[in-house]
Amino acid sequence: MSEAGGTAKIGRKRSARRNSNSAPTIADVARAAQCSPMTVSRVINGEQNVRDNTREQVLAAIEKLKYVPNRAARSLAGGAQLRIALLFDNPSASYLSEFLMGALEEASRRDIYLVVQSTETQPDYGELIRRLIDGGIGGFILPPPLCDDQSVLDEIEDAGAIAVAVGPGRASGSHGAVLIDEFQAAFDMTGHIIGLGHERIGFIVGNPEQVASERRLQGYREAMENAGLAIDEALIAQGQFTYRSGMVAAERLLNAKSPPTAIFASNDDMAAATVAMAHRRHLDVPNDITVCGFDDTELASSIWPELTTIRQPIREMTAQAVSMIAKAYKKAGRGKESAGEQLTLPYKLVRRNSDAGPSLASSFNKPESRE
Repeated sequence: MSEAGGTAKIGRKRSARRNSNSAPTIADVARAAQCSPMTVSRVINGEQNVRDNTREQVLAAIEKLKYVPNRAARSLAGGAQLRIALLFDNPSASYLSEFLMGALEEASRRDIYLVVQSTETQPDYGELIRRLIDGGIGGFILPPPLCDDQSVLDEIEDAGAIAVAVGPGRASGSHGAVLIDEFQAAFDMTGHIIGLGHERIGFIVGNPEQVASERRLQGYREAMENAGLAIDEALIAQGQFTYRSGMVAAERLLNAKSPPTAIFASNDDMAAATVAMAHRRHLDVPNDITVCGFDDTELASSIWPELTTIRQPIREMTAQAVSMIAKAYKKAGRGKESAGEQLTLPYKLVRRNSDAGPSLASSFNKPESRE
């Protein structure tokens, strides 16, 4: 009997030491609220099968003890730890790298579980979305081109989850969106190139399925028109936002009867490919030809010459998307309401080493004489 009593005494000492030096546990809350730990767990997870007076006692005990639920039972308002899926089908590795880092950093800061899922081999987006939601996903982040796919957005909304589009050409509907002014950014870059003295400016269009591609092309056209410069359709080449498509487009532009003195590509991947194609032809960038990009991914500053480009705050945009979903989730519960906030962030024209005025000494850049 004395042995058993001694064991019990040691146990009480350990418990007292833990309570005095450590954060309160769910068992401490249960004792203070005079209920079972399971009931406390149900209150923390937002379950409805708890009496109102019991729920109030548990919440009061949580407040008094300053108890913070662990990772398995976060958020009094939303229930279990928030899970967000980042769906992607984007061929630009440099863009996705920036995009993913922003999401990971913000998700880690907020203790959100992030699932990264490629849709490239998914024949049925609806089935994928339903499977993810059944697995506990409460919100979705959609980068280009998925951010412009209305059927994907509708599928998520119909399933009762939250969707935030990142980088769409324009915000639409009740879905959340984080974007920049694609039109104005392209307008500004084209104006910058014109300001250097260029008149024959080539343009490489992005993926035709993305609204941002259309908006950037519109910005280029309007800047040319505002400057009183003729738009030569032969100097507009179709790309896909991929490096390979940029090579093909750049080759077409450089083969034109009257080639451009500058090329503005719709993203850094295609701009880098343009620089490579120019070098292949023994053209100096920027002395023989100016090349500018869009996005300011890591690629822009890792090639030579470093690219003059539009800095799109990709990491911040993705972090804001995570924040939007977290706020909507906390406010409305598990996917009951859309994160309808529309946020437009500032961009910046970053000038580096790939642009200069047209070279009068370069026979390549001289347009054919007119008689």
